[in-house]
Amino acid sequence: MNFLVTGAAGLIGRNIAFELQGKGKVLVLDDFSAGTKDNLEGFKGEIIPADIRTVDYSKFAKDLEAIFHEAAITDTTVTDVSLMDSVNVDAFKRLLDYAKKIGCKKIVYASSAATYGKGKVPMSESDKPAPANIYGESKVKMEAAAREFVKENPGFSVVGLRYFNVYGPGEFHKKKAASMICQLYLQMEAGKNPRIFKWGEQFRDFIYVKDVVAANLKAMDYAKSGVFNVGTGIPNTFNRVIEVLNKAMGKDLKPDYFENPYGFYQDQTQADMRLSKAELKFSVKYDLESGIGDYVGVLKNLKRR
Repeated sequence: MNFLVTGAAGLIGRNIAFELQGKGKVLVLDDFSAGTKDNLEGFKGEIIPADIRTVDYSKFAKDLEAIFHEAAITDTTVTDVSLMDSVNVDAFKRLLDYAKKIGCKKIVYASSAATYGKGKVPMSESDKPAPANIYGESKVKMEAAAREFVKENPGFSVVGLRYFNVYGPGEFHKKKAASMICQLYLQMEAGKNPRIFKWGEQFRDFIYVKDVVAANLKAMDYAKSGVFNVGTGIPNTFNRVIEVLNKAMGKDLKPDYFENPYGFYQDQTQADMRLSKAELKFSVKYDLESGIGDYVGVLKNLKRR
């Protein structure tokens, strides 16, 4: 079997690409504008350095089993709507056209919990989208494009996955854009008190990247189309994250609280996982403790290299 993974130098794309190596030939695409070549160290498939907006798909394989589309601008501070739409929306439409031309009837693409904005929790796929930034808006547009494509091409299966707060190996290059779990670890590893907004009771649905990869594989095997949450369904406060990190790192560092300067800040996220469990048969294997425990081991090894 042949697979294509876009955005393969990023956190999720990288982990999908390596997992697929055991299932067939993997072609990966990335322009390295946000991802890092280090994430593909040891990868045995073909790497194509190109921009998804302009890449010549005619030179690609014609016999793909599935396409995993992870390439995107994910920086929520970007305010250029035309840039955001060209990368996240228009390039996705180009990819769908390519899939149609070669008859690749399975496309799994990255959507986001950002489509919910500051909505009520738990967040359900049936909720009306209410994105709070242009990144979230671009994901709503992608989902609309996918629905239109499937309507016009009913023989295709196009599955969007609304990722919640993903963390894990492969995000080290993201620095300030890395997950809060990674950032808090780095502060604590340096012996500093971890800094969080007052009073640390804001919560997130943190999901380990290995579970995200598993969700993508479930989506690949799903015969129909749709949009599904990818989270744990269990929210954890930032105070709890620090407590678990302390235990995993053998430390006892107290939070350093400070005022939140952002009026648009999302105080809470939590995925309603009922649809994903029923349709995709997806359930997480890692809770916060086991996910952070596994991740801390990886981060310690990275620091020693």
